[in-house]
Amino acid sequence: MSSIHQENDCLFCNIVQKKIPAQIVYEDETALAFEDISPQAPVHLLVIPKTHIPRLADMTTGDEKTLTQLFMIIHKLAGEKDLMDSGFRTVINSGEGAGQTVFHLHVHLMGGRPFHWPPG
Repeated sequence: MSSIHQENDCLFCNIVQKKIPAQIVYEDETALAFEDISPQAPVHLLVIPKTHIPRLADMTTGDEKTLTQLFMIIHKLAGEKDLMDSGFRTVINSGEGAGQTVFHLHVHLMGGRPFHWPPG
């Protein structure tokens, strides 16, 4: 793996460790959610595990609870941001070919505007 995939160089690990500031909207012992610095919608949050998992493709047996926790947090935040009725989109990019630029598993939660299909 290249250095972009390594935990010690990971932007999101540095946010988890509070070495880099972020607009954190949720935190518990296993996950963190914060505002995207380049939002593509009025609501654009990133929900990440605190454990470094480079890509969705890198998950292993035992990571099921992590993924479940991320989506429970998304449900909570979508409710807090009044997105339940209007709708919201979740996106996970896994790998460079899918558009992943930060190699730490993260789920985009976006809402507050109409979305089209197919996406970009």
